[in-house]
Amino acid sequence: MKDHEFRPKPLLTKREKEVFELLVQDKTTKEIAQELFISEKTVRNHISNTMQKLGVKGRSQAVIELVRLGYLKI
Repeated sequence: MKDHEFRPKPLLTKREKEVFELLVQDKTTKEIAQELFISEKTVRNHISNTMQKLGVKGRSQAVIELVRLGYLKI
């Protein structure tokens, strides 16, 4: 059954991880949008979706939780 091994779904999408990696570099929403070639609204959506997944109320709390879980390095 090696072909059907269980792999848990990653917490973050690739894009959500990219957004938060730039966020911890002190980039603004506008700078992140420009760097990733997406709209500022999409950046805010990625941040909001991640906060919802983590059950936190703010960007700072999300960053702390992502570092704690090993998804981000500061």
